Amino acid sequence: MIRILTGDRQAFVLDTEGTTYAFRVMPTGQLEHLYYGAKVELTDAAAIDALIEKRAFEPGNVIRYHDKSDTVVLEDTCLEVSAPGHGDLREPTVELVHADGGRTSDFLFKSAEITCDYKPSDELPNSYREDGKFEHLRVVLEDKSYGDALTLDYCVYPECDVITRKVTVTAGEGKVEVERLMSGTLDLPVSGWSVTSFHGAWAREMERSTITLKAGKFVIETRAGCSSNRANPFFMVHEPSATETHGAVYGFNLVYSGSHYAAVEVNAYGKTRIVNGINPAGFRYLLEPGQTLESPETVMTFSGGGFRRQSLNMQRFVREHIVRGEWKRKPRPVLLNSWEAFYFKISERSLVSLAKAGRSVGVELFVVDDGWFGERNDDAHSLGDWDANPKKLPGGLARLAKKITALGMKFGVWVEPEMVNVESRLYKEHPEWSVEIPGKPHSEGRNQRILDLADPAVQDYIIEKMSEVFSTEGLSYVKWDMNRVFSDVYSQYLPPEKQGEAGHRYILGLYRVMRTLTERFPHILFEGCASGGNRFDLGILSFFPQIWGSDNTDAGSRARIQEGYSFGYPLSCVGAHVSSSPNHQTMRDTPLDTRFNVAAFGLLGYEYDLRDLNSEKKKKLTDQIDTYKKWRDVLQTGDFYRVEEGNIHEWLCVSPDRSRAVGLLMQEQVIPNTQYHCFRAAGLDPEKTYNFTNIPRSVNVKRFGSLVNTIAPIHVKQDSLIHSIIDKIVKMPGEKEDVTAPGSVIMTAGIKLKQAFSGTGYNEEVRFFADFFSRLYFIEEVKNGRPEE
Repeated sequence: MIRILTGDRQAFVLDTEGTTYAFRVMPTGQLEHLYYGAKVELTDAAAIDALIEKRAFEPGNVIRYHDKSDTVVLEDTCLEVSAPGHGDLREPTVELVHADGGRTSDFLFKSAEITCDYKPSDELPNSYREDGKFEHLRVVLEDKSYGDALTLDYCVYPECDVITRKVTVTAGEGKVEVERLMSGTLDLPVSGWSVTSFHGAWAREMERSTITLKAGKFVIETRAGCSSNRANPFFMVHEPSATETHGAVYGFNLVYSGSHYAAVEVNAYGKTRIVNGINPAGFRYLLEPGQTLESPETVMTFSGGGFRRQSLNMQRFVREHIVRGEWKRKPRPVLLNSWEAFYFKISERSLVSLAKAGRSVGVELFVVDDGWFGERNDDAHSLGDWDANPKKLPGGLARLAKKITALGMKFGVWVEPEMVNVESRLYKEHPEWSVEIPGKPHSEGRNQRILDLADPAVQDYIIEKMSEVFSTEGLSYVKWDMNRVFSDVYSQYLPPEKQGEAGHRYILGLYRVMRTLTERFPHILFEGCASGGNRFDLGILSFFPQIWGSDNTDAGSRARIQEGYSFGYPLSCVGAHVSSSPNHQTMRDTPLDTRFNVAAFGLLGYEYDLRDLNSEKKKKLTDQIDTYKKWRDVLQTGDFYRVEEGNIHEWLCVSPDRSRAVGLLMQEQVIPNTQYHCFRAAGLDPEKTYNFTNIPRSVNVKRFGSLVNTIAPIHVKQDSLIHSIIDKIVKMPGEKEDVTAPGSVIMTAGIKLKQAFSGTGYNEEVRFFADFFSRLYFIEEVKNGRPEE
């Protein structure tokens, strides 16, 4: 709900189900931020007056706004918008250079309106409502000295406790150079907040780190040209004592896929300013009189109930108001990708044989990855030449797709449309289409260069060539990759004076391409990828409903990576695969059960040469996929809860109606003589009764090593033939959990699991729980004395 309160000056109150956001027009015309936090009743001028900071005299050594306002000190005021000049020395929202060279701007209130038919521009993706009815506030500010204007747009999503903001600048009487345009500014009146951000690199995305800021500035940014694995645009500002279930937490994200910037700054007066938006480094956008520039949309939420509530807010917001299209609510298929089975060494025969192996265990979608086009036998050739290699695929994609779909499977393909190799027909024909400075040395990344999507001709080429590929009969899935970051950024399409626009115009061009293709091929399930999670952001998710979380498929690494994503994103948009062991990225050996259990909490796939599996492993994969399909609706549409992190990972995914849930317990490393664990659920209905079970798994005798000799009638030499024969015949039974209890008990007291093995004995009442072992637990509402089917 949005309200405009009138009095001596207007005030604006934006309410969600659990939060309130308020600001007012100061007598001088600036917007003073008053409050953002847990919901309060602000219904009249008296309530607003209680939130206004009072000042009788200015502090020393500051700049007064002007002589007639000797108590207005912008540096010591919580503001809704800030610009250089007139004394505010903090991170500005907007920085303009006017035609006369002046850098001072003074944006004062002009008008405001509440609308429900808000229509954002088409250049940038935005959050949306399926019914098209927004709770929207538009505030217009004007700089009377130059005639420039700022338009502030706020949208409220009450059920998610989310508010979005964006800023549009309009040039007035003369030309304007925009050197900075943040999407939002939030001033908090106190300091000492902690900042949690998510950094990393290839194969170790979303590493969480926290600092406490009492003075100075902390910056979260990337200059990589993409949202990047170096620093995800999602971050949190919170009380230092905040936990999963307690404490004040603010969450922020950006609907943008390019270089981004966020700063949390504490000034000399103990006020904390938070800004985020396009990275101003290297950014300079020229506007003629009357032209506009729109910022990406920023997303904000507040939780008084710790990280968990913040996460649930963001997860629900992304599911309902970012992800869209035909696949928004469709069950995502279990896929098999060819990459780790073959890398570039593919043929129609080998691909079909792999697909058959996948079908035999229940895989629903087969994806041919890199290597199918041009002279693509390594990563140095043929990007840009999107015609099938006739030696590898004699009948092209069409014949391969026909063979795959004849197996009763869906067919998908890998592409990397934004890139070009120097060794390609496309580069030789159009060197001017590459992002590079003509005649100057260029630094390479993965032996490839970036096509200049700031150029409409390049956009049109990609749309045309991808439309040819995507028109392949039977094609229903596309993995869209992007395998390098930007360097030597220069658009050969733009004149020298507009090179500061190249990075942002690239992103606008990318969005035009993605929008056109997803609208043209609405039936295709698109999955974003950028060397794994190098472009995992709300901009991509506005077009593609899922993104490959990381090229690292190691289950131990993935547990931490997926936990990182879960703070700001639903795991229903995170691609996660089971791969071979030892893992190709870490060389770690992890149990097949654990590889599946972790991947099942994302969008399940396999990246595995299934042709090499023995009958026992094939049976295990078949059982895994059958289990996933039974619980897929919970895992793909439910709320995700982090119950415990660290050496023990305890997760839970709960269906929207709270009738079913799937839990994970994974241990990284054994701590000797620790038998006890209590599984505490979250998100269930405390008034309902549930059945808590697992699927017992037998344990191979070889897992016990020489301990087999404590029960064997003869001495068994390790790894001998007789040891292998015993291992095939004798399976040690695993523990069975079967408990029925009220939701209040399972959430508050928890389920005390059967003891873990600790070297003192083993039978079917003992949980064999070695390094990187795990369990899935299934929780179903009991009705009429039995679990609900």
